Amino acid sequence: MVSPSAHPKSDDSAAIKDHFIAALHSAEAPVYPYRHWLLKDILPSTTARTLAALPFPAPNQMEHDGRRETNNAKRVYFTPKNQQNFPVCAVFVQAFKSAEMRATITRETGAELNNSLLRVEYCQDTGSFWLEPHTDIAVKKFTMLIYLSDDPALSNCGTDVYDTTPEHKLVHTAPYNFNGGLIFVPSSDTWHGFQRRKINGIRKSLIVNYVSPDWRDQWELA
Repeated sequence: MVSPSAHPKSDDSAAIKDHFIAALHSAEAPVYPYRHWLLKDILPSTTARTLAALPFPAPNQMEHDGRRETNNAKRVYFTPKNQQNFPVCAVFVQAFKSAEMRATITRETGAELNNSLLRVEYCQDTGSFWLEPHTDIAVKKFTMLIYLSDDPALSNCGTDVYDTTPEHKLVHTAPYNFNGGLIFVPSSDTWHGFQRRKINGIRKSLIVNYVSPDWRDQWELA
């Protein structure tokens, strides 16, 4: 059943904006092998826990070949329909679509977000999931991962950051902490992925992208 409070309150959106902006201002910002930000306490706790509890079933019978797009038919996004059904998705989108949020992200990270569109994916990785080292495609202008599982067994399941050598050597793994995450501005050197390792549970995360207007799969957009 859809909650009767499906229409977001502006105060909820404002709280998300304020909390995220504070987290970004206090984030660690390593510059090697490329500039990226390691964040803690990204969202209000109630928001993060409500997102973690969304009733999207974890996908099964997935083909794990190191690329998310192989399983495109089973991916979940904060589409208008999901925003209508789940108020927390709607207020999250409202916050990240705001002019204030865009301006802050541009000022703090240098991401060029003029005319960009918002895309939010809800990921639940299990089993033998892995991602080969890769850079994001050029139409992605900003990437943030927000980790949503609080199971200590997943503590080694953060995003892997690689150098630009042909071997793409591992530089470090982002801490996988509940309501923590990673930001980078996609470019030719922002190599990242998820090395093969056992996932003990469900590795929940949001992938938040601002993308250019010529994004091909418009149905994915918020």
